[in-house]
Amino acid sequence: MVVHELSPIDARRIAVRAQLLDSSRPVELLDVVRHLTLLQIDPIAAIAPSADLVAWSRLGSSYAPADLSTALENRTLLELRAMIRPSEDLALYRAEMAEWLGPGQLLPWQEYRRDWVRANDACRLDILDRLGSSGPLPSRDLPDTCKVPWKSTGWTNNRNVTQLLEFMVVRGEVAIAGRSGRDRLWDLATRVYPDEPVVPAEEAVRIRDQRRLRALGIARARGPQCPVEPMDVSEAGEPAVVEGVKGTWRVDPTLLSQPFSGRAALLSPFDRLIHDRKRTLELFGFDYQLEMYKPAAKRRWGYFALPILYADQLVGKLDATADRKAGVLRIDAIHQDIPFTKTMTAAIDREIKDLSHWLELDLTLPR
Repeated sequence: MVVHELSPIDARRIAVRAQLLDSSRPVELLDVVRHLTLLQIDPIAAIAPSADLVAWSRLGSSYAPADLSTALENRTLLELRAMIRPSEDLALYRAEMAEWLGPGQLLPWQEYRRDWVRANDACRLDILDRLGSSGPLPSRDLPDTCKVPWKSTGWTNNRNVTQLLEFMVVRGEVAIAGRSGRDRLWDLATRVYPDEPVVPAEEAVRIRDQRRLRALGIARARGPQCPVEPMDVSEAGEPAVVEGVKGTWRVDPTLLSQPFSGRAALLSPFDRLIHDRKRTLELFGFDYQLEMYKPAAKRRWGYFALPILYADQLVGKLDATADRKAGVLRIDAIHQDIPFTKTMTAAIDREIKDLSHWLELDLTLPR
């Protein structure tokens, strides 16, 4: 097979176009999620929840968060392990759920999880019984009859029910049926997931790799293991090399040699264009970290700085906060990684104004 030779500009444009961030904006939320394959859920809403920010970055102010809520309520979209996915894609995960610890010899941490679930099988059955008779329910309304408490050095220590529920999700036994405020509502998976034929595990992995590459445009065949959603794509697509970047890539051939027209966009810190920080540095030369966990004095760009895309380049970061009590979107700083031209400044300013309009907040600029 021919190895495609790409310039850095080619690679960046493929990535931007694949993420629906070029000038040809989509118009429907469901089309966006189906193409991207997921919207990541994160509770931090310094500006807006990440899932909403990602949708807004593609759809603009025509997008309303109520659209996402409605899609979840009618189960056109479903929540699975902190990711919102099209409901029809659940068929690609059910076979894997049947072998929840994976094939082959188990690692020590996998053995610990297996043994802990087995030791608390009576509690698992109690939860299934309660949900069967009374679900959907928040976790606080489910019985904790665990004989062996969950041990952790983190916040999950002794949170037996919530930890068991997470494993039951991976096993395909329970699912998130909706939310009441910030509380997840749990129910039997058979009541939540669509009744569609399960795709065999190997075929499902191949299809997921293909869809992930379609959404990323260009990615590595192999990468570090990631929880929930990989960043690599195995043998999907076709091989490629990028001038000046070591190693080989996989590229979606349908995106090669296509015309490109860019625009300005403000991105969530969890946006899949920049989620793989190593790929972002290799292809865009863009250094970025989410700094909300750093002490304020050590932050370079801000608590929840939004990467700024212009055409095929990541050009800066927007340090902003949505102060809803004051009714303002406060712009604390605009960090320029490269000097903005007048055209760039005008386009980015329009996007910032559109963000404040979408949030229904007045815009306050730095003095």
